[in-house]
Amino acid sequence: MTRKNVPWWLKLVYSSFCAVLIPIYYREYGLTNFLYFCDVAVLMTLVAVWLESPLLISLPAVGILLPQILWVIDLSFTAAGLPSTGTTSYMFSETIPLFTRMLSFYHAWLPFVIAWLVWRVGYDRRAFALWTGIAWSLLAYCYLFTPAPPAPIDNPNLPVNINFVYGMGDKVVQTWMPPLAWLAIVFLALPILIYYPTHKFLSRFAPQRDAVHPSNHLVNSFSPWTSVKRWSRPW
Repeated sequence: MTRKNVPWWLKLVYSSFCAVLIPIYYREYGLTNFLYFCDVAVLMTLVAVWLESPLLISLPAVGILLPQILWVIDLSFTAAGLPSTGTTSYMFSETIPLFTRMLSFYHAWLPFVIAWLVWRVGYDRRAFALWTGIAWSLLAYCYLFTPAPPAPIDNPNLPVNINFVYGMGDKVVQTWMPPLAWLAIVFLALPILIYYPTHKFLSRFAPQRDAVHPSNHLVNSFSPWTSVKRWSRPW
């Protein structure tokens, strides 16, 4: 197929946004900030829109569509004075420049962009297994090599408790179970409660993409599956 599924204007607009977001996030938060699942999804989507790779687009779809909905809900409650999980409390922190916080509103619109991209290029069913492997690798790295909460006084914007490997908040480490028990729960909860339901939804309602399409050649070697799914939507 020679048809281009992602319009040029979207590629340019999204690339321009990333050109602003990446250096500002690096300046304000540091390199470890890009270990968050949502930030990995931002970078992966940047590559995906240019390659028009169904697998690269499907990976962040599995990983962040549902969590970003929860982010918007938490932000709404926090703005109303009813904080729930505290995951969006940084949006109201005066230690973070206002423009940087405004950039973080990508959490609200990125899932819609990714969902539209999946509809345009198709869903690759290998994404569930591959994203789960990526998530587990990130969780292990964050637990072993990134700091636990709270952030140091002299660097209050330093990312801590990345991807919730130490508990649900960024103020204190959870203490109601052993640290490795908590990590094991996170390892299991993400694929069972978030990734697999999203995968089943996309498998049911999104067009299915041929796993051997040329746009997937750069990532096929990393896939744990070899089965082929054909388009379910005619062009």
